[in-house]
Amino acid sequence: MSLIKNAIPKKAREGGHHPAKRTFQAIRIEVNRELDVIGPAICDIADSLGQKGRIAVITFHSLEDRIVKQTFAGLTGTCVCPPSFPVCVCDSKPVLKLAGRRPVLPSAEEIEANPRARSAKLRIAERV
Repeated sequence: MSLIKNAIPKKAREGGHHPAKRTFQAIRIEVNRELDVIGPAICDIADSLGQKGRIAVITFHSLEDRIVKQTFAGLTGTCVCPPSFPVCVCDSKPVLKLAGRRPVLPSAEEIEANPRARSAKLRIAERV
């Protein structure tokens, strides 16, 4: 761990957490292929939901949240074509409907009682 600490500039180490925390988190995410399975898992769950069934996903960092947000967008029929395309060619059909435009964030009371919740985001969608 001291190797990682010495490799990171002193200015970047300011902030309270040990600098190795992010390094080991990145290793864990890669070894477990966590980011590779989120999208397909959401699609599988959406396919198995009954009418009006709900899916709720809690994310704890932006990489996860981006995948969940984009997967939900694809399943809600929102066009996922690159902005440079002059016409939509993705032919998205809605499978889910978002329960809200923005994620549910923890309250100040929740963060005080559970500091790990500070980065949590809850996204909910319903089968159409």
